[in-house]
Amino acid sequence: MNLSNLPFIMIRCLLLTIIIELVVGLILGIRNKKDIINIILVNVITNTIVVITPIIVYLRFGYKFEIITLIILEILTVLIEGLIYKKTLKYNKINLILFSLILNICSYSIGEIINKFL
Repeated sequence: MNLSNLPFIMIRCLLLTIIIELVVGLILGIRNKKDIINIILVNVITNTIVVITPIIVYLRFGYKFEIITLIILEILTVLIEGLIYKKTLKYNKINLILFSLILNICSYSIGEIINKFL
């Protein structure tokens, strides 16, 4: 892995995540502008950690630990984002932990597919 590409990778991952999660959020009924802004801001924080930490772990410890780290971070991200959404979003059509899980499954899965072609 070439670390000189890291800023590009991080920006691409963040933009893809925000776009995918906003589209899915809109499909699920998010309409409030403050809710949309909160989803963007939460992803700016969590996506950065979820992208860079596994890369660092991979460089230091290898692929096996990268995958373990990624799984742990994704689970924590769903929980943390869900709790933040419970405190900040006006959206109440579904449980916000479930909402976070749906957004993260979609962004991870679709992001992986898109990244295969980039």
